[in-house]
Amino acid sequence: MRYNRVLIKLSGGALAGERTWGFEPIAINHIAKEVIELHRMGVEVGIVVGGGNIFRGELGEGWGIERAEADNIGMVATVINSMMLRGALTSNGADNVRVMTAIPINSVAEPYIRLRAIHHLDRGCIVLLAAGTGNPYVTTDYPSVLRALELRAQVLLSAKNGTDGIYTSDPQINTDARRYKTISYDTVIQKNLRVMDQTAVLLAKENSLSIHVFDFDAPSAMQQICRGEDVGTLITQGQDELFA
Repeated sequence: MRYNRVLIKLSGGALAGERTWGFEPIAINHIAKEVIELHRMGVEVGIVVGGGNIFRGELGEGWGIERAEADNIGMVATVINSMMLRGALTSNGADNVRVMTAIPINSVAEPYIRLRAIHHLDRGCIVLLAAGTGNPYVTTDYPSVLRALELRAQVLLSAKNGTDGIYTSDPQINTDARRYKTISYDTVIQKNLRVMDQTAVLLAKENSLSIHVFDFDAPSAMQQICRGEDVGTLITQGQDELFA
């Protein structure tokens, strides 16, 4: 097995499926089944999910809500999404799923404590990590890298909708665009590729945390990655390499 412990980064939009907002049962069940199949392979799984299907930062701007307050609303949205995903995972057969949140909401979730989260993973629990870092002014990209490092994950699996990796240019505009098999942190940063926030990529680089960017809609993609197959694009140290 290539990876035994992973941190999965999901956008809130993954729970909305084809909808603009809210939840789509088909999409949520797809997420739950893919995570459960990965977990049944023996992979220890942590998950960070965004809140964009409930609240986006631009809404706060349009309504005159200051950034810090808007980010707090977004963090609460990630708690809702994590609880929704916990319900879906449990109903699809997952035995032990924990939601841990950086914002204390003790009646519905555990407070995030790093060593307790590691203990849950060691015991085979699926751990959902909500509310980012508990602080405003960061998206869920940065907390996903931070939690991966804190929980000793071997890799960050960055699930995308509608794209199967990182390309030399926009494949929808340029038919000659080629997908990277591997790409260095430096290339992502220097070319300002909008794969993840720059701060998240920098944190990953400083701590040599590899990031797999892949299409979550592709069945069994995470299983293939953990088995060592070349799926999506791997962000890591070293030279850039394109698929043939």
